[in-house]
Formats: sequence, C-alpha cells, structure tokens
Amino acid sequence: MENNFFIDSEFLSEKALEKKHRLENDPSSRTNHMEYMEGMEQLDHTVMNTVMEQMKGYDYTKYTAKDVRAALEHETCSIEDFKALLSPAAAPFLEKMAQKARKETGKHFGNTVYVFTPLYIANYCENYCVYCGFNCYNHINRMKLNKEQIEREMKIIADSGMEEILILTGESRSMSSVEYIGDACKLAKKYFRNVGLEVYPVNTDEYRYLHECGADYVTVFQETYDSDKYETLHLFGHKRVWPYRFEAQERALLGGMRGVAFSALLGLSDFRKDALATALHAYYLQRKYPHAEISLSCPRLRPIINNDKINPLDVGEKQLCQIICAYRIFLPFAGITVSSRENASFRNGIVKIAATKVSAGVSTGIGDHESKYTGKNAESEEGDEQFEISDGRSLEQMYRDISEEGLQPVLNDYVDV
Repeated sequence: MENNFFIDSEFLSEKALEKKHRLENDPSSRTNHMEYMEGMEQLDHTVMNTVMEQMKGYDYTKYTAKDVRAALEHETCSIEDFKALLSPAAAPFLEKMAQKARKETGKHFGNTVYVFTPLYIANYCENYCVYCGFNCYNHINRMKLNKEQIEREMKIIADSGMEEILILTGESRSMSSVEYIGDACKLAKKYFRNVGLEVYPVNTDEYRYLHECGADYVTVFQETYDSDKYETLHLFGHKRVWPYRFEAQERALLGGMRGVAFSALLGLSDFRKDALATALHAYYLQRKYPHAEISLSCPRLRPIINNDKINPLDVGEKQLCQIICAYRIFLPFAGITVSSRENASFRNGIVKIAATKVSAGVSTGIGDHESKYTGKNAESEEGDEQFEISDGRSLEQMYRDISEEGLQPVLNDYVDV
C-alpha cells in the first residue's frame, strides 16, 4: 500500500487498487495473522490456549433444559453451567436468568449505575478491517485533534458534569503516537477522576507510560475470538495479528493499569462462542491477576460502511439479554457496560437486571462535542464517525432516567490519594 493509508478506492493509484483487490480475493497475499510482527511483545500463551480450547470444543446444541435448570439452581456458576446458560436451550428460561442476574447484581453493586462518555481524538487508521468505518481504505473525513482542541472538548464534557472519560483513537501509530495519547491522558486528569483508553494495543512498557500519564483502565475489543473468521475480516495492518491483540489486557495489567475490559463485537461470528470466549478470557485473567478490576462490554455490530461485505450475523435483543444475564451469573463481580449502540429502552431495562455502566452524551465523531453539547457551530472542522449510535441521551437526561428507574447514577467513586 502507498504511504497515504487514508484514501478511498475511488482515489487509489492503480498499484494500490490492485493490492486492495489482491488482499480481498487472494488469502495467500496476506501475512500470517498468527505471527507477531517486529517489535510486538510476546507473553506466555497459557490463557490464550485455554480459552481457545474451550471455545473450539463448545457444542451449544448438546445442552438441554435440564442443564439450564441445574445451572440456575447452583450457588456458584461453573464454566459448564455458563455454557448451558449461553445455549439455545436457555432461551425459554430468560426470565429466570434475569431474576438470578438481578439478584447477583444487587449483591455486588447495589442499585448503582456508572456513567461515562467516550471522546474520540483521532480517526486515522492503518488497518484494513473490512467492517470498520475507520478502515484505511474508506473515504471519510479524517481528523486528529491537537492539544488545544482536545482540552476544549474535555472542558465541554467536564462542564456537563461528567467525571469519567474514555479516550479513543483510530489504530495509527504514525498519526496517534503513544506520546500523543499520553498527552491526552495528562489533559484528561485535569478534568476527570477516571480515565480509560480504547486505542491500539501496545507493549507493557508503553502501557506503563500511559498509566503514568493518567490512564486508569484499558478496553480492547478482540472483535471475534474465532481466529479463522478474524483472518478474513482483518486483511492488513498491525491489527491483523490475532494473538497480540488477545494479550493486550494482560500487558496492560503488567504495565500497572488498575482495570481492563474485554469484548467481542457480537455479530461478526458465532455470537455464542464469542460470548463464551470473552467471559473466559476475563475469568482466567482475573484468576491470574486477582487485584485487577475486570469488566465486559457487550456491543452488537452497528450499521457502518461496507457492512454488506461481511455477512453480519444478527443478534437480537433477547439474545443479547441472555448473554448479559449469563455474564452476570458467571462473573458476579465483573462490571458490564452496555453502550449507546443499543436503544434507550433496552438500556433502561438491562441496567435494572445486570448492566452496571452506560455511556451518555455520546459522539463517535472527532471534534464535535462543541456543536452537540452547546448547539454552537464548532470552531474547527469535524471528523467522521466510526459507527451510528442508537441512544443519544445527554448526561442530564441519562441521570434523570436512571434515577426515575429507582437506581443511583454514579459519576465517580474513586478518590485520589
């Protein structure tokens, strides 16, 4: 590919267009997605191998109503119980699962719901992931905020009352360096009590640097744990290396991060197997690092450019509710985030059952909080969004709606000492 990663097929040179076509149609032209690239830190593969063995051996069609009833009756949910709760046989038991999940949530989280907002500071990307709106071949308006613009966006968000922020970038080291992300973390600490990162995976020493700059936790979407399907979706770039992405949370913990979050993008592959692998990834790392704060995100694939190329697998709301309830029963201590990809009605309901964290005042574009929060025209141009959101409620409205459900919205429960 040419040095300019950020151009649409319409504007590609003949040579670059040929490479794009070759990547899409000739698997032999792609690098091995299981081999690390130069400079990528490697960890012990025990957790990864264990998760993959469990996922590949998971035959959810073998579970029966008897298995589901037994899982719901057990005081502690085993891995085998969890597999039953994710199976089609559990669908008729969704109400009972919800009741048990709600009880577990109350035990460990009371009636609290945490609220945060994401801030995208750049949308440049050097990966060719066929399902993503940011991918390097898509013709979108690219933008990278400078320090002054980042601080202005953060101040607008903080003035709304928000105390936790999640900083996001596209996956481009050349345009969003570790130092650039670190500078954003330093600015965020001026305005927010809790700072999260959802950026490209880095090595342990780089996570340590970002933690020293002010980052508290790291979220990484594995996208799909099906490595064969992953290979067909991630055709070019550092993100193509499946094991390096899998090990990101462990490197973040080794770098001193307080917490890590796990997720598959439900709909890219078999959602039951992806849900199993996501939870087991979190489960085994929690056992290895018991001090870590563990959380799960539960996104479904949203409309984006090139959706027609990936044959997305539909995941309905009842199926999503089943997954979230199973997560809660299996990992009662884990936080569960449901993003603005879901509509307000679903999120209002699921926080009363199992979810413990929601986003508010969300934008997935670059530099547009000024226009969205204040109604004023932004002082600078804006970058295009990564995907469409479904729930656009402000923090004020979200706070009110959560309170009206009899729950306690929480903006922050950490004290700097």
